[in-house]
Amino acid sequence: MKSQKILNDPVYGFITIPSELIFTIIDHPYFQRLRRIKQLGLTDFVYPGALHTRFHHAIGAMHLMSITLDNLRNKGTEITDEEYEAALIAILLHDIGHGPFSHALEYSLLKGVPHEDLSLLIIELLNQEFGGKLNLTLRIFKNQYERKFFHQLVSSQLDIDRLDYLQRDCFFTGVSEGTIGADRIIKMMDVKNDQVVIEEKGIYSIENFLSARRLMYWQVYLHKTTVSAEKMLIKLIQRAKFLRQSGEQFTITEEFDYFLKNDPTLADFRTNPVLLRLFLEMDDLDIWGAVKLWKNHPDYVLRNISQMFLTRNLFKINLTNEPFSAEEIVHLKEKTIAKLQIPEGDLDYFFSHGAVSNYGYLAKDRINILTKKGQVIDVAQAADLPNIKVMSKIVEKHYVCKAKSLNLNY
Repeated sequence: MKSQKILNDPVYGFITIPSELIFTIIDHPYFQRLRRIKQLGLTDFVYPGALHTRFHHAIGAMHLMSITLDNLRNKGTEITDEEYEAALIAILLHDIGHGPFSHALEYSLLKGVPHEDLSLLIIELLNQEFGGKLNLTLRIFKNQYERKFFHQLVSSQLDIDRLDYLQRDCFFTGVSEGTIGADRIIKMMDVKNDQVVIEEKGIYSIENFLSARRLMYWQVYLHKTTVSAEKMLIKLIQRAKFLRQSGEQFTITEEFDYFLKNDPTLADFRTNPVLLRLFLEMDDLDIWGAVKLWKNHPDYVLRNISQMFLTRNLFKINLTNEPFSAEEIVHLKEKTIAKLQIPEGDLDYFFSHGAVSNYGYLAKDRINILTKKGQVIDVAQAADLPNIKVMSKIVEKHYVCKAKSLNLNY
Protein backbone atom coordinates (compact mmCIF):
# COMPACT_ATOMS: atom_id res chain seq x y z
CA MET A 1 0.00 0.00 0.00
CA LYS A 2 1.29 3.48 -0.81
CA SER A 3 0.14 4.60 2.61
CA GLN A 4 -1.20 2.69 5.58
CA LYS A 5 -4.99 2.53 5.56
CA ILE A 6 -6.80 3.32 8.82
CA LEU A 7 -10.49 2.96 9.72
CA ASN A 8 -12.17 4.65 12.66
CA ASP A 9 -14.32 2.13 14.51
CA PRO A 10 -16.84 3.28 17.17
CA VAL A 11 -15.96 0.35 19.45
CA TYR A 12 -12.15 0.17 19.20
CA GLY A 13 -11.09 3.51 17.72
CA PHE A 14 -8.54 3.47 14.91
CA ILE A 15 -8.04 0.14 13.12
CA THR A 16 -5.08 -0.34 10.79
CA ILE A 17 -5.40 -2.43 7.62
CA PRO A 18 -2.13 -4.38 7.85
CA SER A 19 -1.48 -5.50 4.25
CA GLU A 20 -2.20 -4.81 0.61
CA LEU A 21 -3.94 -8.19 0.19
CA ILE A 22 -6.28 -7.55 3.14
CA PHE A 23 -7.09 -4.06 1.85
CA THR A 24 -7.88 -5.52 -1.59
CA ILE A 25 -10.20 -8.13 -0.01
CA ILE A 26 -12.00 -5.46 2.03
CA ASP A 27 -12.41 -3.39 -1.14
CA HIS A 28 -13.83 -6.37 -3.07
CA PRO A 29 -17.56 -6.22 -4.00
CA TYR A 30 -18.23 -9.49 -2.18
CA PHE A 31 -16.98 -8.01 1.07
CA GLN A 32 -18.47 -4.53 0.52
CA ARG A 33 -21.85 -6.25 0.24
CA LEU A 34 -21.65 -6.86 4.01
CA ARG A 35 -22.27 -3.12 4.50
CA ARG A 36 -25.83 -3.81 3.36
CA ILE A 37 -26.53 -6.70 5.75
CA LYS A 38 -27.35 -5.76 9.34
CA GLN A 39 -25.50 -7.73 11.99
CA LEU A 40 -28.59 -8.25 14.15
CA GLY A 41 -31.26 -8.64 11.49
CA LEU A 42 -34.52 -7.27 12.91
CA THR A 43 -33.28 -6.53 16.45
CA ASP A 44 -33.53 -2.78 15.78
CA PHE A 45 -37.31 -3.30 16.15
CA VAL A 46 -36.48 -3.65 19.85
CA TYR A 47 -33.19 -1.72 20.22
CA PRO A 48 -33.26 1.19 17.73
CA GLY A 49 -29.47 1.59 17.80
CA ALA A 50 -28.80 -1.96 16.56
CA LEU A 51 -28.13 -0.83 13.00
CA HIS A 52 -24.52 -1.99 12.70
CA THR A 53 -23.60 -4.32 9.86
CA ARG A 54 -21.71 -7.51 9.12
CA PHE A 55 -19.05 -5.23 7.63
CA HIS A 56 -18.50 -3.54 11.01
CA HIS A 57 -18.27 -6.91 12.75
CA ALA A 58 -15.83 -8.44 10.27
CA ILE A 59 -13.45 -5.47 10.48
CA GLY A 60 -13.66 -5.48 14.29
CA ALA A 61 -12.98 -9.22 14.46
CA MET A 62 -9.92 -8.78 12.25
CA HIS A 63 -8.67 -6.06 14.61
CA LEU A 64 -9.11 -8.28 17.67
CA MET A 65 -7.35 -11.13 15.87
CA SER A 66 -4.34 -8.91 15.23
CA ILE A 67 -4.17 -7.93 18.91
CA THR A 68 -4.48 -11.61 19.91
CA LEU A 69 -1.72 -12.77 17.58
CA ASP A 70 0.58 -9.93 18.74
CA ASN A 71 -0.07 -11.00 22.34
CA LEU A 72 0.72 -14.66 21.56
CA ARG A 73 3.92 -13.64 19.82
CA ASN A 74 4.94 -11.62 22.86
CA LYS A 75 4.42 -14.74 25.01
CA GLY A 76 6.76 -16.77 22.83
CA THR A 77 4.44 -18.44 20.32
CA GLU A 78 6.11 -18.41 16.91
CA ILE A 79 3.76 -17.06 14.26
CA THR A 80 5.09 -16.39 10.78
CA ASP A 81 4.00 -13.37 8.77
CA GLU A 82 2.19 -15.73 6.38
CA GLU A 83 0.27 -17.35 9.25
CA TYR A 84 -0.50 -13.94 10.73
CA GLU A 85 -2.01 -12.63 7.51
CA ALA A 86 -3.88 -15.88 6.79
CA ALA A 87 -5.49 -15.90 10.25
CA LEU A 88 -6.58 -12.28 9.84
CA ILE A 89 -8.17 -13.07 6.48
CA ALA A 90 -9.90 -16.17 7.90
CA ILE A 91 -11.64 -14.14 10.62
CA LEU A 92 -12.30 -11.27 8.21
CA LEU A 93 -14.20 -13.62 5.87
CA HIS A 94 -15.80 -15.94 8.42
CA ASP A 95 -19.28 -14.39 7.94
CA ILE A 96 -19.10 -13.52 4.24
CA GLY A 97 -21.65 -16.25 3.47
CA HIS A 98 -24.48 -14.54 5.35
CA GLY A 99 -27.52 -13.68 3.30
CA PRO A 100 -30.14 -10.95 3.78
CA PHE A 101 -31.12 -10.39 7.42
CA SER A 102 -28.33 -12.71 8.57
CA HIS A 103 -29.79 -15.67 10.50
CA ALA A 104 -33.47 -14.76 10.05
CA LEU A 105 -33.77 -16.06 6.47
CA GLU A 106 -31.07 -18.73 6.54
CA TYR A 107 -33.54 -21.61 6.44
CA SER A 108 -36.40 -20.05 4.48
CA LEU A 109 -34.93 -18.13 1.55
CA LEU A 110 -32.21 -20.79 1.28
CA LYS A 111 -33.33 -24.16 2.59
CA GLY A 112 -30.66 -26.29 4.20
CA VAL A 113 -27.72 -24.15 3.07
CA PRO A 114 -25.91 -22.85 6.20
CA HIS A 115 -23.97 -19.60 5.91
CA GLU A 116 -20.78 -21.34 7.09
CA ASP A 117 -20.79 -23.56 3.99
CA LEU A 118 -21.41 -20.56 1.74
CA SER A 119 -18.55 -18.69 3.45
CA LEU A 120 -16.23 -21.56 2.56
CA LEU A 121 -17.38 -21.56 -1.08
CA ILE A 122 -16.90 -17.79 -1.31
CA ILE A 123 -13.39 -17.98 0.19
CA GLU A 124 -12.56 -20.67 -2.38
CA LEU A 125 -13.92 -18.39 -5.11
CA LEU A 126 -11.80 -15.49 -3.87
CA ASN A 127 -8.78 -17.77 -3.64
CA GLN A 128 -9.13 -18.56 -7.34
CA GLU A 129 -9.46 -14.87 -8.12
CA PHE A 130 -6.35 -14.02 -6.06
CA GLY A 131 -4.23 -16.78 -7.59
CA GLY A 132 -4.01 -19.08 -4.55
CA LYS A 133 -3.05 -16.40 -2.03
CA LEU A 134 -5.75 -17.66 0.34
CA ASN A 135 -4.56 -21.29 0.42
CA LEU A 136 -3.41 -21.08 4.04
CA THR A 137 -6.55 -19.16 5.01
CA LEU A 138 -8.64 -22.03 3.63
CA ARG A 139 -6.64 -24.62 5.57
CA ILE A 140 -7.15 -22.64 8.78
CA PHE A 141 -10.85 -22.07 8.06
CA LYS A 142 -11.44 -25.79 7.38
CA ASN A 143 -9.36 -26.85 10.39
CA GLN A 144 -6.91 -28.64 8.11
CA TYR A 145 -3.83 -26.69 9.19
CA GLU A 146 -1.53 -28.59 11.54
CA ARG A 147 -1.35 -25.71 14.04
CA LYS A 148 -4.89 -26.16 15.39
CA PHE A 149 -4.96 -23.10 17.63
CA PHE A 150 -5.42 -20.86 14.59
CA HIS A 151 -8.77 -22.50 13.78
CA GLN A 152 -9.80 -22.26 17.46
CA LEU A 153 -9.29 -18.51 17.27
CA VAL A 154 -11.62 -18.42 14.25
CA SER A 155 -14.26 -20.90 15.46
CA SER A 156 -14.71 -22.23 19.00
CA GLN A 157 -16.56 -21.40 22.22
CA LEU A 158 -14.04 -18.66 22.91
CA ASP A 159 -13.22 -17.40 19.45
CA ILE A 160 -12.50 -13.92 18.15
CA ASP A 161 -15.88 -13.85 16.40
CA ARG A 162 -17.71 -14.02 19.76
CA LEU A 163 -15.40 -11.56 21.45
CA ASP A 164 -16.21 -8.95 18.82
CA TYR A 165 -19.92 -9.51 18.35
CA LEU A 166 -20.65 -9.50 22.08
CA GLN A 167 -18.80 -6.21 22.57
CA ARG A 168 -20.23 -4.68 19.40
CA ASP A 169 -23.82 -5.80 19.97
CA CYS A 170 -23.61 -4.63 23.58
CA PHE A 171 -22.37 -1.22 22.39
CA PHE A 172 -25.05 -0.68 19.72
CA THR A 173 -28.02 -2.07 21.68
CA GLY A 174 -27.04 -0.30 24.89
CA VAL A 175 -27.40 -3.54 26.88
CA SER A 176 -24.50 -2.89 29.25
CA GLU A 177 -25.02 -6.20 31.09
CA GLY A 178 -23.41 -7.88 28.08
CA THR A 179 -20.01 -6.28 28.70
CA ILE A 180 -17.32 -8.97 28.54
CA GLY A 181 -13.88 -7.41 29.03
CA ALA A 182 -12.39 -8.74 25.78
CA ASP A 183 -9.07 -6.94 26.33
CA ARG A 184 -8.36 -8.90 29.50
CA ILE A 185 -9.46 -12.21 27.94
CA ILE A 186 -7.07 -11.65 25.04
CA LYS A 187 -4.22 -10.77 27.42
CA MET A 188 -4.87 -14.01 29.33
CA MET A 189 -4.72 -16.16 26.17
CA ASP A 190 -1.77 -18.44 25.49
CA VAL A 191 -0.98 -21.57 23.47
CA LYS A 192 -0.19 -24.88 25.15
CA ASN A 193 0.19 -28.16 23.23
CA ASP A 194 -1.15 -26.40 20.14
CA GLN A 195 -4.39 -25.48 21.96
CA VAL A 196 -5.68 -22.06 22.99
CA VAL A 197 -5.63 -21.81 26.78
CA ILE A 198 -6.55 -19.13 29.31
CA GLU A 199 -4.18 -18.42 32.16
CA GLU A 200 -5.72 -19.30 35.52
CA LYS A 201 -5.82 -15.70 36.68
CA GLY A 202 -8.23 -14.95 33.81
CA ILE A 203 -10.78 -17.51 34.89
CA TYR A 204 -13.27 -14.97 36.29
CA SER A 205 -13.16 -13.08 33.00
CA ILE A 206 -14.23 -16.31 31.30
CA GLU A 207 -17.07 -16.79 33.77
CA ASN A 208 -18.21 -13.24 33.04
CA PHE A 209 -17.89 -13.87 29.29
CA LEU A 210 -20.11 -16.97 29.46
CA SER A 211 -22.67 -15.26 31.71
CA ALA A 212 -22.77 -12.18 29.46
CA ARG A 213 -23.24 -14.28 26.34
CA ARG A 214 -26.14 -16.17 27.91
CA LEU A 215 -27.73 -12.91 29.03
CA MET A 216 -27.33 -11.35 25.57
CA TYR A 217 -29.15 -14.29 24.01
CA TRP A 218 -32.22 -13.88 26.22
CA GLN A 219 -32.18 -10.10 26.30
CA VAL A 220 -31.18 -9.37 22.69
CA TYR A 221 -30.82 -12.25 20.22
CA LEU A 222 -33.87 -14.20 21.48
CA HIS A 223 -35.89 -11.24 22.73
CA LYS A 224 -39.52 -12.15 22.18
CA THR A 225 -40.17 -9.15 19.92
CA THR A 226 -37.22 -10.09 17.74
CA VAL A 227 -38.52 -13.67 17.54
CA SER A 228 -41.94 -12.33 16.50
CA ALA A 229 -40.47 -10.09 13.78
CA GLU A 230 -38.32 -12.91 12.43
CA LYS A 231 -41.29 -15.29 12.29
CA MET A 232 -43.23 -12.68 10.33
CA LEU A 233 -40.40 -12.25 7.85
CA ILE A 234 -40.07 -16.02 7.42
CA LYS A 235 -43.83 -16.32 6.79
CA LEU A 236 -43.64 -13.47 4.27
CA ILE A 237 -40.87 -15.19 2.31
CA GLN A 238 -42.70 -18.52 2.45
CA ARG A 239 -45.82 -16.90 0.97
CA ALA A 240 -43.79 -15.10 -1.70
CA LYS A 241 -42.11 -18.39 -2.62
CA PHE A 242 -45.46 -20.16 -2.85
CA LEU A 243 -46.93 -17.46 -5.09
CA ARG A 244 -43.83 -17.18 -7.30
CA GLN A 245 -43.58 -20.94 -7.75
CA SER A 246 -47.29 -20.94 -8.60
CA GLY A 247 -46.66 -18.54 -11.48
CA GLU A 248 -47.11 -15.12 -9.83
CA GLN A 249 -44.90 -12.37 -11.29
CA PHE A 250 -43.19 -9.86 -8.97
CA THR A 251 -41.39 -6.60 -9.66
CA ILE A 252 -38.26 -7.36 -7.65
CA THR A 253 -34.53 -7.73 -8.24
CA GLU A 254 -33.41 -10.52 -10.54
CA GLU A 255 -31.39 -12.20 -7.78
CA PHE A 256 -34.23 -12.23 -5.26
CA ASP A 257 -36.61 -13.47 -7.94
CA TYR A 258 -34.32 -16.41 -8.71
CA PHE A 259 -34.24 -17.59 -5.09
CA LEU A 260 -38.01 -17.27 -4.79
CA LYS A 261 -38.51 -19.41 -7.90
CA ASN A 262 -35.87 -21.99 -7.02
CA ASP A 263 -34.62 -23.93 -4.01
CA PRO A 264 -30.96 -24.69 -4.79
CA THR A 265 -29.13 -27.15 -2.56
CA LEU A 266 -25.60 -26.84 -1.26
CA ALA A 267 -24.56 -29.29 -3.99
CA ASP A 268 -26.05 -26.91 -6.58
CA PHE A 269 -23.94 -24.06 -5.18
CA ARG A 270 -20.84 -26.24 -5.32
CA THR A 271 -21.32 -27.25 -8.94
CA ASN A 272 -22.73 -24.02 -10.36
CA PRO A 273 -20.64 -20.88 -9.64
CA VAL A 274 -23.36 -18.72 -11.23
CA LEU A 275 -25.62 -19.46 -8.23
CA LEU A 276 -23.00 -18.21 -5.81
CA ARG A 277 -22.54 -14.99 -7.77
CA LEU A 278 -26.31 -14.46 -7.83
CA PHE A 279 -26.39 -14.94 -4.07
CA LEU A 280 -23.56 -12.43 -3.67
CA GLU A 281 -25.64 -9.77 -5.40
CA MET A 282 -28.35 -10.00 -2.73
CA ASP A 283 -28.64 -8.12 0.57
CA ASP A 284 -31.18 -6.63 2.99
CA LEU A 285 -32.21 -4.00 0.44
CA ASP A 286 -33.63 -6.63 -1.94
CA ILE A 287 -36.04 -7.72 0.78
CA TRP A 288 -37.00 -4.23 1.98
CA GLY A 289 -37.60 -3.09 -1.61
CA ALA A 290 -39.95 -6.02 -2.16
CA VAL A 291 -41.78 -5.40 1.13
CA LYS A 292 -42.49 -1.81 0.10
CA LEU A 293 -43.92 -3.02 -3.21
CA TRP A 294 -45.90 -5.85 -1.64
CA LYS A 295 -47.74 -3.59 0.81
CA ASN A 296 -50.32 -2.97 -1.95
CA HIS A 297 -50.28 -6.47 -3.46
CA PRO A 298 -53.66 -8.12 -4.25
CA ASP A 299 -52.69 -11.20 -2.21
CA TYR A 300 -53.99 -10.46 1.27
CA VAL A 301 -51.29 -12.52 3.03
CA LEU A 302 -48.44 -10.76 1.27
CA ARG A 303 -50.12 -7.37 1.66
CA ASN A 304 -50.92 -7.70 5.34
CA ILE A 305 -47.56 -8.96 6.53
CA SER A 306 -45.77 -6.32 4.43
CA GLN A 307 -47.95 -3.54 5.86
CA MET A 308 -47.35 -4.85 9.38
CA PHE A 309 -43.60 -4.84 8.84
CA LEU A 310 -43.51 -1.30 7.56
CA THR A 311 -45.58 0.00 10.48
CA ARG A 312 -44.04 -2.30 13.14
CA ASN A 313 -47.42 -3.87 13.84
CA LEU A 314 -45.88 -7.16 14.93
CA PHE A 315 -47.49 -10.49 15.70
CA LYS A 316 -48.42 -10.96 19.36
CA ILE A 317 -46.09 -13.45 21.04
CA ASN A 318 -46.39 -15.36 24.31
CA LEU A 319 -43.18 -16.85 25.71
CA THR A 320 -43.32 -19.39 28.55
CA ASN A 321 -41.01 -21.79 30.35
CA GLU A 322 -43.45 -24.70 29.95
CA PRO A 323 -44.51 -26.15 26.58
CA PHE A 324 -48.05 -25.53 25.36
CA SER A 325 -50.25 -28.60 25.40
CA ALA A 326 -51.75 -29.96 22.18
CA GLU A 327 -55.18 -28.88 23.42
CA GLU A 328 -53.96 -25.33 24.06
CA ILE A 329 -52.49 -25.11 20.55
CA VAL A 330 -55.73 -26.32 18.96
CA HIS A 331 -57.74 -23.82 21.04
CA LEU A 332 -55.42 -20.92 20.12
CA LYS A 333 -55.57 -21.83 16.44
CA GLU A 334 -59.37 -21.88 16.50
CA LYS A 335 -59.47 -18.50 18.26
CA THR A 336 -57.04 -17.02 15.71
CA ILE A 337 -59.06 -18.28 12.72
CA ALA A 338 -62.25 -16.83 14.21
CA LYS A 339 -60.65 -13.51 15.09
CA LEU A 340 -58.86 -12.99 11.77
CA GLN A 341 -61.72 -14.47 9.67
CA ILE A 342 -59.34 -16.37 7.42
CA PRO A 343 -59.48 -19.81 5.77
CA GLU A 344 -57.95 -22.58 7.88
CA GLY A 345 -55.49 -23.29 5.05
CA ASP A 346 -53.93 -19.84 5.47
CA LEU A 347 -53.52 -20.06 9.24
CA ASP A 348 -49.84 -21.07 9.08
CA TYR A 349 -48.96 -17.66 7.66
CA PHE A 350 -50.39 -15.89 10.71
CA PHE A 351 -49.80 -18.40 13.48
CA SER A 352 -46.71 -20.28 14.61
CA HIS A 353 -45.47 -22.04 17.71
CA GLY A 354 -42.23 -23.65 18.78
CA ALA A 355 -39.28 -23.23 21.10
CA VAL A 356 -36.06 -21.24 21.35
CA SER A 357 -33.07 -22.52 23.30
CA ASN A 358 -30.01 -21.03 24.95
CA TYR A 359 -26.94 -22.30 26.75
CA GLY A 360 -23.89 -20.71 28.31
CA TYR A 361 -21.30 -23.42 27.88
CA LEU A 362 -21.02 -26.73 26.01
CA ALA A 363 -18.51 -29.06 27.64
CA LYS A 364 -17.87 -31.00 24.41
CA ASP A 365 -16.17 -27.89 22.94
CA ARG A 366 -14.17 -27.08 26.03
CA ILE A 367 -12.48 -23.86 27.11
CA ASN A 368 -9.08 -24.78 28.52
CA ILE A 369 -7.60 -23.21 31.65
CA LEU A 370 -3.81 -23.28 32.16
CA THR A 371 -3.20 -23.63 35.90
CA LYS A 372 -0.25 -22.13 37.74
CA LYS A 373 1.18 -25.67 37.95
CA GLY A 374 1.14 -25.97 34.15
CA GLN A 375 -1.87 -28.29 33.94
CA VAL A 376 -4.57 -27.80 31.31
CA ILE A 377 -8.13 -28.39 32.62
CA ASP A 378 -11.65 -27.69 31.42
CA VAL A 379 -13.06 -24.43 32.74
CA ALA A 380 -16.07 -26.28 34.18
CA GLN A 381 -13.71 -28.30 36.38
CA ALA A 382 -11.88 -25.26 37.69
CA ALA A 383 -12.23 -24.44 41.39
CA ASP A 384 -15.20 -22.47 42.83
CA LEU A 385 -16.98 -21.92 39.51
CA PRO A 386 -20.37 -23.63 40.01
CA ASN A 387 -22.04 -21.11 37.70
CA ILE A 388 -20.34 -22.59 34.63
CA LYS A 389 -21.68 -26.06 35.45
CA VAL A 390 -25.16 -24.57 35.72
CA MET A 391 -24.70 -22.76 32.40
CA SER A 392 -23.96 -26.07 30.67
CA LYS A 393 -27.68 -26.84 30.86
CA ILE A 394 -29.61 -26.02 27.69
CA VAL A 395 -32.67 -23.91 28.58
CA GLU A 396 -35.75 -23.88 26.36
CA LYS A 397 -38.57 -21.36 26.19
CA HIS A 398 -41.75 -22.03 24.27
CA TYR A 399 -43.74 -19.54 22.22
CA VAL A 400 -46.99 -18.97 20.38
CA CYS A 401 -46.92 -16.18 17.82
CA LYS A 402 -50.04 -14.87 16.02
CA ALA A 403 -51.38 -11.89 14.11
CA LYS A 404 -53.57 -9.50 16.09
CA SER A 405 -55.73 -8.20 13.22
CA LEU A 406 -55.84 -8.13 9.42
CA ASN A 407 -56.92 -5.88 6.56
CA LEU A 408 -59.23 -8.19 4.62
CA ASN A 409 -60.06 -5.87 1.71
CA TYR A 410 -59.33 -8.45 -1.00
